[in-house]
Parts: sequence; C-alpha cells; structure tokens
Amino acid sequence: MASLDFEGEKVRFRAFYESNSSRLLNAGRSLVSLLTDLLPQLGSVPFSKIESRLKDREECIKKFNLKYRQALETASTDYEIRHHISDLVGLRIVCLYEDDIEKIGAILQSEFEVVEVTDKISTIENTEASFGYKGLHFDLKLKNPRLELPEYRAYADLQFEVQVRTIVQDSWSVLDHKIKYKKSIPNHLKRRINTLAALFELADREFRQIRDSTEEEIQKEEDEPAEPADAAVPDGTNGMVRVEAPRTAPAASPAIERRSAQLNAFNFLKIASHFFPAFDFEPQKVDGFVQEIVTAQPSISRSEFNQYLRENIGIVKRYQVHFEEGSENRMNPFTVIRHSLYLGDKTLFQGILTTLARKKFEKWLSVPAVEEL
Repeated sequence: MASLDFEGEKVRFRAFYESNSSRLLNAGRSLVSLLTDLLPQLGSVPFSKIESRLKDREECIKKFNLKYRQALETASTDYEIRHHISDLVGLRIVCLYEDDIEKIGAILQSEFEVVEVTDKISTIENTEASFGYKGLHFDLKLKNPRLELPEYRAYADLQFEVQVRTIVQDSWSVLDHKIKYKKSIPNHLKRRINTLAALFELADREFRQIRDSTEEEIQKEEDEPAEPADAAVPDGTNGMVRVEAPRTAPAASPAIERRSAQLNAFNFLKIASHFFPAFDFEPQKVDGFVQEIVTAQPSISRSEFNQYLRENIGIVKRYQVHFEEGSENRMNPFTVIRHSLYLGDKTLFQGILTTLARKKFEKWLSVPAVEEL
C-alpha cells in the first residue's frame, strides 16, 4: 500500500523485485524475440542487435530517490517506488544509420501502446553548442490484439522502455558513462569532451552519407545503357553467353569516358552481373576481389576488364564443364572471372589463380582440341 514512508517503501520494493525478477527477465526475453521478428517483417530495417536488461534493484531505489521522492513528499502524495520506475525492464535496439531510428520508432508506435516518448535527438540538434548522446526512448506497453495471445497475457500490466540508437550513438553512450566528471570541470576539459562528442556525431552522419553515395554510384552504373554485344560465345553447355562489346564513340564522348574509367566495385558489378545475371554478388566479396584485380593491374579500366571477359569467357566456360565433370567442386562466377583474366594476360594475372588451379587449367589448354576451338 502506498505511503510517505521511504524506508518502508524501500522494503516493499525490494520484496516486489525479488518475487517478480524471474517474470520480468522472461518478459525482456519475450520482447526481444518479438522485436527481432517485427522489424524485418514490417520495415526491413537492418539492425545490429536487440538486447534486454532488468534494472538493478538498488539502482531503481536510487533513481526514485533522486528524481521523484522530493516532489512527491513535498506534495504529500503517497507513493510506491515501483510505479515510478518505467524502465525496470529495458530494451535497446541498436541500428546502423541515423535515419533508421525514425523508421523503427514508427514501427514501435504502431505496434505498442505509447506511454511517453523522449526524443534526445531533437534535444541535442536544436541546441547550437551542445553535443552528446542522441537516441529515441519509448515508454511502452503491450496492446490488443497481442495481449490476447497466451504468451503475452502475463505482461498486460508491464510498462517497459525501449531505447533506439545507432551503433555510433551506442558506443558514445558507453564511453560517456566512463567520463566521471563532465559539468563542474575546467572549460578546457569541457571543450575536449564536446569535441569528442562532435566527432561521434560527425561519424554517424558520414556513415549515412557514405551509404547514400554508394547506393547512388550503384544506381548510376545500373542506369547506364548496356554496351551492345557484337558476338556471342558458347557457354560450353547448350546455350550462348551474351557479351559486352566496345562500341565506337566520338572522341571525349561520355561513352568513351565511361569505358576508360578505372575499374571499381561499382562498374565491376555492372559488367559481372551482365555475364552472370542470376548470381548474387556479395558486396564484401566484390570489394576484395576488385582490389585483388587492381593490385595485379593498377591501370585496368572498365573497358579492359570487360574485354578480358568478352574474349576469354567462352573458353573458360568450356573448361568449367570439363572441370566439373565427375567432381563435386564447382567454379563460381568469381572463379570463372579469375580464369578469364589469367587467360587474357598470363603474366599480369599469374597470381590470381592458385598454383594448382593454374596447372590444371594449363594442362587442359594444352590439349590440341582446345587450341582448335
């Protein structure tokens, strides 16, 4: 029963905490599972992690004492400590980019009953000279029809907090808590802390802009008209492989500039996807592979790479059929491209194949029937 007896209320809160801790821990786990399923389904929002925690018992009492007790006792308002701890069960959603926070917030507001929202992002951004932790905090409760499900019925009265922040914001929050003195300190230390916070904020912005610029570059390559194929080469099975052929263009035309551009991950993807339209090229593998090619031939252009494939992929495809006959091993598109580059210039690209792969390929190439093709 509520009272103004702080010592008595501490005893009652500790008893409540001990008797309900298992239920509260289970609630946190259930909510993590729920959010892990909801975010991909409703918003396709990538996230780094979702985790829960049960607030420490004595931390709850300390928070109440510092934040609520004086006002309640001044107003002679009876209280129970647990009714003033909205983050007893807390969850944290760590996403990748700043603009993902708003998307996740919209999902939370549509799927749960919102008790309160604390927007620390606007608080910081609307202050000219302030830097620091930015995130979106929600005090939430479950609502129908989810509450009708047996697994959630036990948590009908539970209020919980969800913090949404980026990886960078999460890192700053951890570090910020380790800085013991931040307010009543000399100005030169305040400036250094503000500078550090500003660098974290800049990092968040740069990550988002790099993502956007990367998507723009990929789209730019996709929007470029494909170079018409002047021939088709056998794929070694029962079909033909379409190829990109260089086309004649006036001097200094955009087409020539595009073809003479240095090979990079984006134009590699454009050309490789043309030859292997059904293959899903993973960005990290593309990035490393293109770096390997450029290391072997630093001046290689988009057009030269395209020509290596166009002129050699037919032979390599026939070798692929030979290689895979009676073997469990398969040549994926990266391996086919490696062989095509090696065949195009055995000196420059000698190291792009392993010694064993190179010997097997050379042995097959030495067969007279191959040379006649």
